[in-house]
Amino acid sequence: MNGAHDCGGMMGFGPVVAKVNEPVFHAPWEARMFALMSAVGDIGGWTLDDDRAACEAMEPGHYITSSYYEHWLSGLERLLQKHGLATAEEIASGTAAIHGKPVTPTAAEVVWSAVTAPGSYERKADEIPLFKLGDVVRTRHLNPVHHTRLPRYLRGQVGEIVACHGAHVFPDSNSRGLGEDPRHLYTVRFNASDVWGNAARDVIHADLWEPYLEAR
Repeated sequence: MNGAHDCGGMMGFGPVVAKVNEPVFHAPWEARMFALMSAVGDIGGWTLDDDRAACEAMEPGHYITSSYYEHWLSGLERLLQKHGLATAEEIASGTAAIHGKPVTPTAAEVVWSAVTAPGSYERKADEIPLFKLGDVVRTRHLNPVHHTRLPRYLRGQVGEIVACHGAHVFPDSNSRGLGEDPRHLYTVRFNASDVWGNAARDVIHADLWEPYLEAR
């Protein structure tokens, strides 16, 4: 999705200024938002990719002028309605119109350990990898209307496979409720001078799924 969230390489936003001793939360409501998303996400049954797609669906003008946790709030409101946990009227009024569903949430320590475990999104796949270390590939010039992890600034660029990570959950499918659809994942190295069109000697490393790539 070519939304406001995919702004890598765009100009006019000014410098990135790192704040010294910046707090984790800038206001009490942000801490509540973090806790609410952590709790309701388990009950709602949606995936991390579904969550990202919901945040990206925010109106572009609002997205670029709002804070990080406002993105979370917008995404959560969308997911609550999508999964039948709340209506737009209930969210607007702050009052439930019907009784909630009885649920037994998963213990937080179990969820966190599973999500952060090494290889937690790695899966088995029957397909043989199309690429290997050292292969030169080109990223496809995709413009999907759905969630994708292929950055817009890297589309149509030539790079080299420098690491192979096995098959992982494919976000483009998982975010749309089409299943995990495991695809092979690679680290691809690009020359910054090729991507940005200047004389920079830096390189860019991006983890990209196989459907994003084609043999050069």
